[in-house]
Amino acid sequence: MLATAQRLLQLERAAQKALPPALAGSCRVARVEDGLLTLAVPSAAHASKLRQLAPRIVQLLAHAGWNLNEISIKVQASLATNSTPPPRPKDINPLDASAIAAFENLRENTPPGPLADALARLIARHK
Repeated sequence: MLATAQRLLQLERAAQKALPPALAGSCRVARVEDGLLTLAVPSAAHASKLRQLAPRIVQLLAHAGWNLNEISIKVQASLATNSTPPPRPKDINPLDASAIAAFENLRENTPPGPLADALARLIARHK
């Protein structure tokens, strides 16, 4: 079993070298059987592009020494990952007493309106 897993990992590395960089990170080797390579992809868009590239990929892998004749593509939604990075934690610097006093002074000298309301909310948040 370990030998099979190592063989699949080697084939996956070779396939990732043969694939365009945009597709390489999202494709996984699912199975190799009788010259048929099965690649798992996260979406139908990936599958469509890989079907177009299949003859070229087979040729590149055969040139690299893999005995493959055909590529099959399976969509597996579980491979889909969130492509947006997690939000950065906010850098919060609390206001000290002198800063709050300066904002209170500014609010008192500001005519009523949206700016004065915003200053009041800022002061309330930081007290």
